[in-house]
Amino acid sequence: MGFRDLFKFQDGKTTFVLVGGKGGVGKTSVSAATAIWMAKEGKKTLVVSTDPAHSLSDSLEAPIGHTPTLIMSNLYAVEIDPKMAMEQQQTELESKKSLATSEQAMGLDLLGDQLDLASSSPGADEAAAFEVFLQVMTTNEYDMVVFDTAPTGHTLRLLSFPDLMDSWVGKMIKVRSKLGGMANNLKNLVPFMGNYDDENDIQSTAELEETKKKIDEAKKVMSDPERTTFKMVVIPEEMSIYESDRAMESLMKNHMTVDGVIVNQVMPDIENCDFCQSRHKVQQKRIALIRQKFSHQTISEIPLFKEEVKGVDKLEEVAAILYEGKTPEEVEKDAILL
Repeated sequence: MGFRDLFKFQDGKTTFVLVGGKGGVGKTSVSAATAIWMAKEGKKTLVVSTDPAHSLSDSLEAPIGHTPTLIMSNLYAVEIDPKMAMEQQQTELESKKSLATSEQAMGLDLLGDQLDLASSSPGADEAAAFEVFLQVMTTNEYDMVVFDTAPTGHTLRLLSFPDLMDSWVGKMIKVRSKLGGMANNLKNLVPFMGNYDDENDIQSTAELEETKKKIDEAKKVMSDPERTTFKMVVIPEEMSIYESDRAMESLMKNHMTVDGVIVNQVMPDIENCDFCQSRHKVQQKRIALIRQKFSHQTISEIPLFKEEVKGVDKLEEVAAILYEGKTPEEVEKDAILL
């Protein structure tokens, strides 16, 4: 099976691909190349960077913001900014304060302080990324959404976030049933809760139930191999291989389907270069280890490029190797002909 055969589409439903791995292995390049290839295949595609240290805009050589930015035909990109997301909520709070009583305003001031704290707290990036996932999941506006994830630890926290949110909302529902209207001061501390009618406890509880339903649906989509898959990027070095192996175990525990492994930065066998041949021999041993450890996944290789991989043209070369089975020589020849 070729790497291009790993993608599945359902009419009217978004397909999700998460690209992850150890820091510095080339996740962003693979994510951007995948998104470009899909867009050129006629799929309306969104590529989302969930890494706090964004490099997607550098890779695509285009300014990218907190909202979808058109890069080329069929291709949009977003770099998630948790701080900006919190600032938007702060703006909404200020608007509410102008209409609030003095007692309500004091509560909103307290909530504003909590939002300031939340924007810099551990998990803020994962919370913002999950909010985007919920939005694109429910609208099905795109044929494919590619997530350029943060290094492994952040990604595992992102994938466990739906369970955390599910538990959180479930507890809020219990609090509302016991405290009624008094719970209104707490509800805004939960991300993605929306705005509720403070005068109607029944409606507020119904909204919480609806949010819980969306989270449950998100969990189903994330664990559905027909809609969501994970592609692991590794380099032929032991640290990358073993970290990816441990991550894959955790991903499977989170009910994620890991169907592909991309071996990046593979050194070619260059004659008259002792250093190159030595590195090539070491890497071939590591690639054999990769094939052994990840025997249940489709494996593809991307060579080490002579030049830095950035810009749409260079990313298209990566996509041609990864998804069209072209050799670096064929890609270079095509580039010359163009």
